[in-house]
Order: sequence, then structure tokens, then C-alpha cells
Amino acid sequence: MDQAWLIVGVGVLGLFVGASAALAFRVSERSQHGPAAREPEGDVLDDDVAALLAALRSLSVLVGPSGEVLRAAPAAYTDGLVRGGRLAHAPLEELVERVRTGGSSRDEQMIIPRSQVPGSDRLAFDVRVAPLTGGRVLVLAEDRTAERRVEEVRRDFVANVSHELKTPVGAIALLAETAADAADDPEAVRRFAAGMQRETARLSALVQEIIELSRLQAPEHEVDFVEVPLEAVVAEAIDRITVEAQARDVTIVVGGQKGLYVQGDHALLVTALRNLLDNALRYSPTGTRVSVGMREVEGIAEIAVVDQGVGLSAEDASRVFERFYRVDPARSRETGGTGLGLSIVKHVAANHGGEVRVWSTPGRGSTFTLRIPSVEASEGEKDPQATTGAPHEGAEGETQ
Repeated sequence: MDQAWLIVGVGVLGLFVGASAALAFRVSERSQHGPAAREPEGDVLDDDVAALLAALRSLSVLVGPSGEVLRAAPAAYTDGLVRGGRLAHAPLEELVERVRTGGSSRDEQMIIPRSQVPGSDRLAFDVRVAPLTGGRVLVLAEDRTAERRVEEVRRDFVANVSHELKTPVGAIALLAETAADAADDPEAVRRFAAGMQRETARLSALVQEIIELSRLQAPEHEVDFVEVPLEAVVAEAIDRITVEAQARDVTIVVGGQKGLYVQGDHALLVTALRNLLDNALRYSPTGTRVSVGMREVEGIAEIAVVDQGVGLSAEDASRVFERFYRVDPARSRETGGTGLGLSIVKHVAANHGGEVRVWSTPGRGSTFTLRIPSVEASEGEKDPQATTGAPHEGAEGETQ
């Protein structure tokens, strides 16, 4: 029995001596190499990687040695770069594999669909892929979609403006040349001169609207906000198109809620509403009416312009606020339309924190609604007749 306990005691002593020796060796090694020799713990390393990726301004994805996604910024999922724990697009996977194999960083520009749905939005990225230790690869992506779209809009705008300006300028040049050839025919000269005046007016309107639209889109443009009564906006806008309405034999009807105010720029709001009215007149048959209605819905002041015109298809309604878009180009040339009026309305509404909506059915007319946040009028601005004031001259009742 004593011999057995002696054997156990020797074994325990041996284990203690071995552990002490190992500990002494580690202490000696750390004293020789200093703090840098300490091995980082797995959890601490993961936390550091997560913090580093979160601090990066670029969209970041950390890819493991087998192509699995170890860490990814939330935007990588929302933008469709990562799906199901892996990179979602073959070109990006191929780039990562080339970097892992070659051992050097690569930069590329990529156009990547947001989702697998056909026709989904396509995003533009500047991608940098860099190799890390242990077969891991870091993917950094800068979203350039907004810049790409701005460049496309600028390019399209320049092309459209060039085309739109060439038409009236070319017509004026041709009419002038023809009038010079017909100098001995006073009647022909008068006819050609009238044509030049018409094209000159169209050119002047086009240039003015281009300037107005450019001003509205300028980053430094700011609206001079004051309390604006909508009735005054409606009255002035209608006054500006009364002569044209009479010439086209179209009746203007005004109705709706009184005493509504918004914070905004009176002149810009008048311009937007006048453009809506002008658009309604251009597409309204003779003998019909255009209705203007005002109301407040959940803190939003609405001005609706309702016509009895030809109406719009679903495709036309979705594009009608684009620059230079015309439902009927031939009719626009006949009526002098520039294709910029509704685009101006859209930007005026946006600058006032609002929007413009359209409802339309072919053959049943259209309703364009300008929606701006309403405000309570201050005591000095309130009109005692605001809630009982008479409708605009020629009004026949409320709009629908």
C-alpha cells in the first residue's frame, strides 16, 4: 500500500515539474520578445475586424478561404452583393479568386444588378480587392451609381437641348432664306415673317424654360420661404392664362377649400401652377373646361388641375415629368410646347418639400395634383374673407 502511494506521489510531482517547466519557458519567451509576442484571442480579433470594417466608408466584405463571407457591411446585403452567406455575382467571385491566387490587389469597375429579378436596377461600383493572410480576401466597393446617373442625365440633357434648339433655329434660317428669295412678293414675305415670329417665340420660350429649370436644379438654389396664400397663387396663375383659355374656348372653373397657406416662394408656385394650367389647355378640346380645386389632407395642401382632354396611357403617365418628353410630338410643335413645363413643376414641388402626382385615363382626361405641406397663417396674414371669399371670376363650382 505504501509503495502504491509512493508511485502516485512521484507521478503528481512529475506533472507539477513538467507544468512548471512549460510555464517558465513561456515566461522566458515573452520576456525575450516583449508584448508583441502575445497571441491575440479569437474573440478579440473578431471584434477588431468588425470595428475596422464598420469604420470604413467603403462598402466592405471579408471573404474566407473557401469563398464564404465572414463579415459584411449591412449595405452589402441591401445592395445585393452578398446573398446566402456568399458573394452573389459570378464576376465578383472570379475577381476574388484571381486575387487570392495571384496574391496582389486589383481594382475594377463593375455594373451589378441589385437583384436577380430581370430588369432590376443596376448599380455601379468601383471595386478594390486585396489579399489577406490565411487565404482571406477583403472586398471594398464604392457605390458610384448616383454619379453615373447624374452623368447620364447630363449627357441626355445636352443631347436633347442640342436637338430642341436646332429645330427652331433651322426653321428660322430657312424662313429667312425663303423670304429673301421672295422679296418681290409682299404676301409671301408677310407669311414667312409670321412664321419666323412664331419660331422665334418658340425658341425664346424654350431658352427661358431651360434657364428656369437649370436654376431650380442648381445645388445652391434656395427657396425664399414666406407664408403664401394658395388663393393668391391660383388667382395669379389663372390670370396669366386667361387670354389663351379664351382663345381656345376653354372655361376655367375654381373651387374648393379656402384659407390655405403654405411656406414657399410665391413666384415659383405661380410658375408651377401656370405650367399645369398651360398643359391642361394644350390638351383640352374646344368647348371643354379645366377645373382647379384646393383642399388640405393630413397637413398637405393640394391644388388639383383637372382637364377633359385626351388623357394619358400608363407608360406616358410614368414618364410625363421627364425633360423634353412629349406624349404627342406633332401636337407639341403645333401648340408650341417645349416639353419642359411639367419637369419644372416637379422641381418646384421638390424644392418646397412636396410632390406632383398625375392620374389619367385615355379618353377621360387627366388630373395633376400639386401637393405642398400646409401651415397655419399668422395673425397678421389672416384674411377675414379667406373662408368665405368669392370664387375666381367665371367659376362654376367645386372641382371633383
